[in-house]
Amino acid sequence: MSEKKWHLKPVPETSKVKALASALNVAEPLATLLLQRGIDTFDLARDFFRPELQQLHDPFLMKDMQHAVDRLVKAVNTKEKILVYGDYDVDGTTSVALVYNFLARYHKEIDFYIPDRHKEGYGISYVGIDWANEHGYTLIISLDCGIKSPQHIEHASKLGIDFIICDHHNPGEVIPKAVAVLDPKQKDCRYPYKELSGCGVGFKLLQAFCAQKNISQEELYPSLDLVAVSICADIVPITGENRILTWYGLKQLNKSPRPGLEALIQFSAFKKELNVSNVVFGIAPRINAAGRIKHARDAVKLLLAGTLAEAAEDAKLIDSNNLLRRDVDSRMTEEALELITQNEKFKRAKSTVLYKEDWHKGVIGIVASRCMDHYYRPTIILTQSEGKVAGSARSVWGFDVYEAIAACSDHLIQFGGHMYAAGLTMYPEQVESFRERFEEVVSSRISDELLIPRQEIDLELPLSEINYKLYNIIRQMAPFGPENMQPVFMARGVQDIGSVRLLKDQHLKMKITQEGSAPIDVIGFGMPQHFERIKKGEKFNVCFTLEENDFQGQTTLQLVVKGIQFS
Repeated sequence: MSEKKWHLKPVPETSKVKALASALNVAEPLATLLLQRGIDTFDLARDFFRPELQQLHDPFLMKDMQHAVDRLVKAVNTKEKILVYGDYDVDGTTSVALVYNFLARYHKEIDFYIPDRHKEGYGISYVGIDWANEHGYTLIISLDCGIKSPQHIEHASKLGIDFIICDHHNPGEVIPKAVAVLDPKQKDCRYPYKELSGCGVGFKLLQAFCAQKNISQEELYPSLDLVAVSICADIVPITGENRILTWYGLKQLNKSPRPGLEALIQFSAFKKELNVSNVVFGIAPRINAAGRIKHARDAVKLLLAGTLAEAAEDAKLIDSNNLLRRDVDSRMTEEALELITQNEKFKRAKSTVLYKEDWHKGVIGIVASRCMDHYYRPTIILTQSEGKVAGSARSVWGFDVYEAIAACSDHLIQFGGHMYAAGLTMYPEQVESFRERFEEVVSSRISDELLIPRQEIDLELPLSEINYKLYNIIRQMAPFGPENMQPVFMARGVQDIGSVRLLKDQHLKMKITQEGSAPIDVIGFGMPQHFERIKKGEKFNVCFTLEENDFQGQTTLQLVVKGIQFS
């Protein structure tokens, strides 16, 4: 993969930077970072640094919320059988655990259902609806799915089953005729925040239910650990309501997580306070592994465990599934990359569409991500599933893969997703024509610039301005994630003081200075190619994040290198 192209974000007007720095009594670099995030007043800064649950929007602003709550309350009051139905990924399983666990306190006639990834596929399935009908369920609450299933909802309606849809994906042209459709991305929904996770939409339904039943909202707050995990895992923006929910959810995760999550934290062996990155790379893959390798019902069972002892055995099983998943996706990635290297047409293309009948459906999304990282272009990995072909898509920065897939919809049975990730289904005979059409669409829409990996840099920062006061305030900008990423800085013309060495033949360790500034520790993971030039004393530009290094009981600030460019 080629070196990333550095992109320095625009610097706000000097007058605005000075005004905000003065109003907040902070250094100008911090004021710049805040302005880049749309925070330009004292009040907005206060809300950003001191998020409050009272800042959450009224759930009844969401279209159909009153219809949803009225139907839910009726079902509870008349003791109807309610089925909580969710997708098999992290967002879906946390959603099901959240809604099922809370409603079960007030209603005994309730169960949950997760479709089998391999037999039923993504979203609402006819198999699931028929199962609900056979077992006497008259209300289904779908979570993280349903917005693209009008025919399934119609089938349920004919059987006398009502649906409350809680989804956050882009709607299709036809909105399902459910009792209520909760999705802030509907064009006529006036809900102020559009980027909730599926679990977040489920949380809003419970907020409204509590309001209608005069239940204290505080009863919901221990469940914010689940909401935070869903937000982190689904890679939705950490802005607005998501930032508030994640901030409090991470507090819950670090202070008093539910037994199932505590067991996963122990298996992940995190020693420090959990952050978004820990959830994304430590907890989420283990929850996902349940549905990828066996059945996602195991993940929900773990999240509903009442004690740590009860959760430990389930967590052990899920952790072993995750180890198996790693082996499978590693082998599949090698096969996928080999298919590209052996085909000149594939190598020259601006997109990647690969198909192999025996690839494991549960890890095609991971393989798509790995192939995209290697060739850096929109990527779709396909495999056979129940006589059809199922696929998972991933996209590069700035390119909407969902819209590109929508332009090929005449080749598909169904599709759904977001700008950077999507799922799709087609018949086997459509694979080649879809590949050609997708390449045409991508080639006509993507610029050459978007096919170059990109390193976003917030701000140029002289080494002399780095200190603990700056670092401590930057830490308070967390939780970091999409649209509120950990700040990346750049320093020009830096030089090692003669300390550079290679750790394990892979990682740079050194102290650098800039125009006589005090030396500062630096770590650069996986960058052995720069060692010789740095050792010779050449000056270079460096982009980095700021972190604290704890070594033998002594803590110091260090730069974690994101990229190096020689002058």
